[in-house]
Amino acid sequence: MRLTRGTLAAGAAVAALLALTGCGGGSDDKGAAAKETVPATATGSLEELAAEVKCKPSIQTDADEIRQGVCKIGAGKFILATFATDRGQREWLDGAKDYGGSYLVGAKWVAVGDQKMVTTLRGRLGGTLEQGTSHHAGGSGGTGTGHSGHHGG
Repeated sequence: MRLTRGTLAAGAAVAALLALTGCGGGSDDKGAAAKETVPATATGSLEELAAEVKCKPSIQTDADEIRQGVCKIGAGKFILATFATDRGQREWLDGAKDYGGSYLVGAKWVAVGDQKMVTTLRGRLGGTLEQGTSHHAGGSGGTGTGHSGHHGG
């Protein structure tokens, strides 16, 4: 995979969002949409896709190959990225998945957030769900998912 400045910036943005949303490595499938009706996969610009879920994106990357913004809706925050090419989208996803998290993938777009968020978005945007790779140390998936730096007494 050829890393570009846009790809590296995207990876950093994904890592930052995952830190804000609690890392996103868990797989709590309670209420997972077993019989959920999924609409046809949405298409359009970053702003058009954001309008479908009633958010106004805060644009963070505006380049020829990728446009990326952060959206806030009632359910929380997520990153929405659109791509100029399918190949660019796949390269970005392949790199971003190393940071963990959950991904809703559409036609030249990706939404990134926690499992609950991408499941919610799928109900409006369609698409397919993909999971990143969690690299948390600690073995058996205990309750310490995250950043435990301040243990005071």
